[in-house]
Amino acid sequence: MRIRKPLHLELDYIQRMMAWLLLRAPEVWADTRTLQLGLGAAAITKYCHSVLRVPTTAVELNPKVVRACHAWFHLPDDDERLQVIQQDAARFVKDDRHVAAFDALCVDLYDHEAASPVLDDEVFYRHCWQVLDDGGVMTVNLFGRDASFERSTSRIAAAFGAAHTAMLKPTREGNTIVIAWKGFDLPDREVLSTRAEILKTRWALPAPKWVKLLSAFQPARPPKD
Repeated sequence: MRIRKPLHLELDYIQRMMAWLLLRAPEVWADTRTLQLGLGAAAITKYCHSVLRVPTTAVELNPKVVRACHAWFHLPDDDERLQVIQQDAARFVKDDRHVAAFDALCVDLYDHEAASPVLDDEVFYRHCWQVLDDGGVMTVNLFGRDASFERSTSRIAAAFGAAHTAMLKPTREGNTIVIAWKGFDLPDREVLSTRAEILKTRWALPAPKWVKLLSAFQPARPPKD
């Protein structure tokens, strides 16, 4: 975070986590109910709440992370549009009270060693599908150069459907954002490009680049005999 620009999305991969905007029509952006699993430095949470000004819920297990975000990273207190919940993310998405309760879900669940996602099985991703309403979109931060990447993307595709799963090419640091969606077909490139230009104009997001980096999910090929 830049001290003088606490709401700016500084890191490339954090910006790309907002690619869910591409898959939702501009006329519904303002009504998007957002959920973040893993608070991190609260960049996405602050952006959704204070820039997009949409209903924002963040789930974070570690109370020290929540306190640090309030103390050092300009995370505002809860209000009518913001709720930060200290809870295990797997428990939250499993809760039947949250079925179809959100339209955009950002998942960034690495531990302090950042070795692999803390929650990464098919059951978890099926619960992520469950919390999204029809028209909802999930973005997941994965390390594209990690050996577990194909396993993780296959689990996401199993939960959402291979035709409802895509990804952006890795950043220079190796972060690959996987996108999965529910209840609709992927818009064509012309529609995505039009939305990307709106995002660039309205919020200075590098969305036209995201369209160029987007590729469909490709199942891993079985080994040859």
